[in-house]
Amino acid sequence: MPAGGLLALLDDITSVLDDVALMTKVAARKTAAVLGDDLALNAERVAGARVDRELPIVWAVAKGSALNKAILVPAALAISEFVPWAIQPLLMVGGVYLCFEGVEKLAHKALHSDRPPAHAGIGGAAEEATLVVDAATSERAKIKGAIRTDFVLSAEIVTITLGTVAGAALVKQVVVLSGVAAIMTVGVYGLVAGIVRLDDIGRYLARQSGLALSIRLSRVLGRSILAGAPYLMRTLSVVGTAAMFLVGGGILTHGIPGAHDLIHHNLVEPAAGIPVVGALLGWMAPLLANAIVGMLAGAIALAAAISVRTIWAATAKRL
Repeated sequence: MPAGGLLALLDDITSVLDDVALMTKVAARKTAAVLGDDLALNAERVAGARVDRELPIVWAVAKGSALNKAILVPAALAISEFVPWAIQPLLMVGGVYLCFEGVEKLAHKALHSDRPPAHAGIGGAAEEATLVVDAATSERAKIKGAIRTDFVLSAEIVTITLGTVAGAALVKQVVVLSGVAAIMTVGVYGLVAGIVRLDDIGRYLARQSGLALSIRLSRVLGRSILAGAPYLMRTLSVVGTAAMFLVGGGILTHGIPGAHDLIHHNLVEPAAGIPVVGALLGWMAPLLANAIVGMLAGAIALAAAISVRTIWAATAKRL
C-alpha cells in the first residue's frame, strides 16, 4: 500500500474513533440517570442476602445483564432498521412492568411483614434443611427478579443510546451501543460488588494497627464505614423501590401523547415560578409527577394481574 493511502486510511480510522468516542460520551451522559437507578435497584436486590452469597448473586446477575444486552443490542438495531415505530410501545410495556414490580413489592411487604415463616414449628435437622431450601429459593428469586428488572433498564439505556447514534453509520452504531452496554454492565455491577462488601472493607480498615496518623485515620474511617453500611443498604432499598416508580413513570409520561407537556405547563412552570424555592420545586415537580403516574400504573397493573390469576384459578378448578 502506498504511503499516501496508508496515511489516508489511518486518518479515516482516527476520524471514526473520534466520532465513536464523542457519541459514546454523549450517550453515557444521557443514560447516567438510568445508570443511577440501575445501581440502586441492583444493590437493593442483594440487600438481605447471606454474606457469603452476596458476590455470587452479584456475579449471577451481572452475567444475566450481559446476556440481556447481548440480546438487546442486535434487537434494537433490527427494530430501528425495520420497525422503528415499535420502540416506544415496547418501552411503555417495560415502564408498566417496572411500576408493577414496585407496587407488588410494597404490597408484599404490607401483607406479609408479620406473617410467620411456613416452616415455623419444625425442629432439628428438618428445620435446618427447610431453611436451606428456603434460602436457595429466595436467592434464585432475587437473581431472576434482578435480571428481569435489569432487562427493562438495559432496554431503556440501549434505546437512549440508539437515539444518540441514529444518524450514524451502522458500524458506528454497533460500536457505540456495544461500548455503552459493556461500560454500563461493568460499572454498575462493579459498584454493586463494592457496596455489598463495604462491611469487609470497614473491618479491614478498623483492624489496622499502629500509631501513625494515617493508620489512626484508617481505623476511624473503617469504624465509620461499619456504622454507616447498614443505613446505606436500607437507604438503597428505599431508593431502589422509588427508582422503579420514577423510571417507569418517566417512561410512561414521555410516551403518552401530551402528558409531558401537560406536566411541564401545569406543574413544573408554576412550581419554578415560586420565589426562593422555585428552582428546587421546579426540579422536584416532574419527579413527583413521574412517581404518581408510576404508582397509579403499577396499582392498575397489579389489580389486573390479580384478576387474571383469580379468573385463571377459578377456570382451572372448573375444568
